[in-house]
Amino acid sequence: MVERHSGQLDQVFQALADPTRRRMLRSLSAGERSIGELAAPFRMSFAGASKHVKVLERAGLVQRTVQGRTHVCRLAPAPLAEAMEWLRFYEQFWPGRLEALEQALLDDGRTAKRGAPHE
Repeated sequence: MVERHSGQLDQVFQALADPTRRRMLRSLSAGERSIGELAAPFRMSFAGASKHVKVLERAGLVQRTVQGRTHVCRLAPAPLAEAMEWLRFYEQFWPGRLEALEQALLDDGRTAKRGAPHE
């Protein structure tokens, strides 16, 4: 069960909390990228991108290799699978909540129409 690795899971969710890091992961899903390539869409420095990559590495989401002077990153999907396993438990609550939200919105819409002045 994932709970045994809650520290790792915490790091995964912390890493995913940042939109820049999520976009970097999305980019890596298409294949390996250098840190410079990961930095380019954000117009950030190598140092700034490297800090984001370090957070992703600590979470186990990225593996970095050094080829000469180039740091190449690739996606390591196993921690994402563990996070999905943890989230799957809560899926059982979503359909009922979404149905309740839909009903509340429908009820609110009917109330609004009844209270609206006639033109």
